[in-house]
Amino acid sequence: DILRRASYKKAEYKCEICGDNGKNQGYKHEVECHEIWDYDDTLKIQILRGLISLCPRCHQIKHFGRTSAIGLQAEAFKHMEKVNNWNHKQCVTHLAESMTEWAERSKFKWNIDLSVLYENFEIPKDLIIEAQSKDRVVENKYKKRKKRKKK
Repeated sequence: DILRRASYKKAEYKCEICGDNGKNQGYKHEVECHEIWDYDDTLKIQILRGLISLCPRCHQIKHFGRTSAIGLQAEAFKHMEKVNNWNHKQCVTHLAESMTEWAERSKFKWNIDLSVLYENFEIPKDLIIEAQSKDRVVENKYKKRKKRKKK
């Protein structure tokens, strides 16, 4: 919560991409915190570079798979078109490229570098090292489940 709130305050409770906020979009909150990652595709290291405050609509675009799963893709497309001054085809192309990249990266187990947290956010280094050493099991909550046959 400390990092998230610091991100919001730094951004003056406005989206760092489009300048809007969630209250203007019909949400109860102004912004949401999103992690900025770099990827070393050769060494398979996912590197946290920082945090950014986004309005809910921009955050939905960043997590388009989830956005689609909860049925908000039309709103997300509209927002993406407006913010980037793109047509629908440009949005579809960008998302297809992003999803292809995500699918390829998801084939591997990644080591996570969280050093930015103690370098820039004064989080104790021992906590970061402990978090990095734990195996992460990521469960896809949005994956469609097969229905069981009734007996």
